[in-house]
Amino acid sequence: MDRYETGPRMSEMTVHHGVAYLSGQVAEDASADIAGQTEQVLHEIDRLLALAATDKSKILRAEIYLADMGDFQTMNEIWEKWVSPMHTPARATIQAMLANPEWKIEIVVTAAV
Repeated sequence: MDRYETGPRMSEMTVHHGVAYLSGQVAEDASADIAGQTEQVLHEIDRLLALAATDKSKILRAEIYLADMGDFQTMNEIWEKWVSPMHTPARATIQAMLANPEWKIEIVVTAAV
């Protein structure tokens, strides 16, 4: 098992038996709107997947947590520009109270390596 960017509470990613498990990714700049926060999160997912020598075309599952389902359409517009065509993962989108009230989105992905 490999752990990446491990801290006292969690690792940003663990890889085990050819599968990468990312922790929930949130925007670093929480002042951004939903489009900006979604772009930041997707960029971070790309960066972490690259550390494990994989990419978004190998995402098996995505769990998207939105603070407000009113942001669903805008988030989907950004997601659809980013996701690999013909390699779209299984996905769930849930409305949730996120740990920081400024966060609008958190995404968890699992990917093949």
